[in-house]
Amino acid sequence: MEPTAEQRAALGLICDTFLPGDGLTLPAATELGAVDTIFQILGRNPREAERKQLATLLGLWNSRLTGLLTGNGLRKFSTLSQEQREQALLKLGDSGLAPVRAVFQALKQASLLSYNVTPGPTSTNPLWKEIGYPVPAGPLPNAPQPALKPLRFTESTTLTCDVVIIGSGAGGGTAAAVLAEAGLDVVVLERGNYYDDQDFGTGELNALTSIYAPGPAASAEGQITLVAGTCLGGGTVVNWSTSLPTPDAVRQEWAELGTPHFAEAEYGDALDVVSKRLGVTEAKSPLSPRDGILERGAQALGWDVDTLPRNVSDACDAGIECGRCGYGCRLGAKQSVNKTWLADAAGHGARLVVDANVRRIDVKNGRAEQVSAITSNGVAIEVTARAVVVAAGAIQTPALLRRSGLKNKNIGRYLRLHPAAAVFGVFEEEIRPWEGGLQTRISRHHADLDGKGHGVIYETGPIHPGLATGFMNWRGAAEHRATMLEFARSNAVGVITRDRDSGTVQIDKTGEPIVKYKLSDYDANHLHTGITGAARILEAAGARRIFSGHQAGVSYEPGVRGSHAEFEAACRAAGYGPGQCSLGALHIMGSARMGGSPEISATDPDGATWEVANIVVADGSSFPTAPGVNPMVSIEAIAYMNAKRLAAQLS
Repeated sequence: MEPTAEQRAALGLICDTFLPGDGLTLPAATELGAVDTIFQILGRNPREAERKQLATLLGLWNSRLTGLLTGNGLRKFSTLSQEQREQALLKLGDSGLAPVRAVFQALKQASLLSYNVTPGPTSTNPLWKEIGYPVPAGPLPNAPQPALKPLRFTESTTLTCDVVIIGSGAGGGTAAAVLAEAGLDVVVLERGNYYDDQDFGTGELNALTSIYAPGPAASAEGQITLVAGTCLGGGTVVNWSTSLPTPDAVRQEWAELGTPHFAEAEYGDALDVVSKRLGVTEAKSPLSPRDGILERGAQALGWDVDTLPRNVSDACDAGIECGRCGYGCRLGAKQSVNKTWLADAAGHGARLVVDANVRRIDVKNGRAEQVSAITSNGVAIEVTARAVVVAAGAIQTPALLRRSGLKNKNIGRYLRLHPAAAVFGVFEEEIRPWEGGLQTRISRHHADLDGKGHGVIYETGPIHPGLATGFMNWRGAAEHRATMLEFARSNAVGVITRDRDSGTVQIDKTGEPIVKYKLSDYDANHLHTGITGAARILEAAGARRIFSGHQAGVSYEPGVRGSHAEFEAACRAAGYGPGQCSLGALHIMGSARMGGSPEISATDPDGATWEVANIVVADGSSFPTAPGVNPMVSIEAIAYMNAKRLAAQLS
């Protein structure tokens, strides 16, 4: 997106209202260069419609019409004082209209994120210095050369193989290994690029613009931020290493939807194979200050707390390095599919192709015959194959199936997101929440709130200045600045909801996905229990101030101001509709689910689409319902099982 001078000026006014600096050590957003960062991030968005919407909004921002909408009469935004501009923004954030709140949330998130991740003219953001956050460490000097040697095409290319796999993450990587080891000729097409140990350590901004998906950034309603990986290895490169198997009750639930093998030895064996290949262990999950707060708070309440197994090798320090691992592991300790399944696949002759954005599967006479992809430079790649494995993730997989002409009504339905919120606590001691093992403790105290397995789990994760803003509110520049200056002494307890109800993935006229997801009242009640439960954990652990992500600004200070009961009431009053509470989705699942009939599912018990038998889905979109735990191991087990079945057919 190449902005006009008018649009750039409007965005600068907005950013400087959210983040005006303090006139001393912290610069205003425009001085730091945050506006350029926003356009850099948004310029990656593949949806032209969203780019046009932003351009229109910025074009109108400094008009008298906007003044009327924000309660400032016919006055332009640029003529208002800082206080008046802040009040104008807060009026949008507190609006009774969900679309207006969504606009505020989008502007808030873009402004806060860009400010906190921009290195600035000196390459060291002054905020980092103020809170003790380290500058990017850069790659390790002794980082090994990349082990994989993917292909990148600069001229139009046609390939032929037995199986072409679309996507190289948890599902695609696992399927590639199984099929290649079965003696089949395999080609893997990855939309992103290849990054390995020597590419990591360059900071949040570089990671967000290289190994994270460019969009969609949020659900269409503005309810929930969407986070996914996009590189060779997919989400396993950025995943927080938590390696939990599918719960037995969930396996039984899936089996009852027409896929009986989920409750049988076949899937159990697949889970075991995956855990062994990933080197899943509890031996590298020492207690960090961050997870120590979760543990001591839960134990003080008499709640369960368990050690989390992780897919890391002995090279993992489970400390300072581990905290950076959500942006790629410099040590090479995280056992992503690059280190495991894709390495196995390449060893058996599989060809890995990067910068290959698959736009369509060509289907003739009920059979998939060819896959068409295009590089970022417009170079065409055509792959002819006997079978196609789609593992592009639960947003891109249904979009691709729709672009390819498949009509089953369940393609794109039953999207599950595990809606996640965070409750922050500020402590007397320094925590440095960006350090420590990625995730090492879990409490399941509220995992079953309805007797049917729906509820929430409590985990922490490393919070960096950029990532944290996705779960924070904004009630004014001074208050936000004070919150950030306490960042080193803050901790967030994450609330991950097993959603009963679902959303959809649709496509626009250009074939790009649109995610529609509105948290149901049923699931919102469970999320509310989790948010108030997280506050109880933080209070029991000794937090002196506790606040949620509600835009209304809900907080209390135990023993000083307010109470937990008042906090709970204020959270419920603040609401859980779009724009009312900051939510994120790091687990995206279920949009092409497996099942026993085309009436209730998009794919059959083998993972094959009902309409085209040689198109097999093998990623998180296969989940019949939400698993309620971190999904990586489940994705790989499904991919292993579906690929084994496909290999038997092709062989």
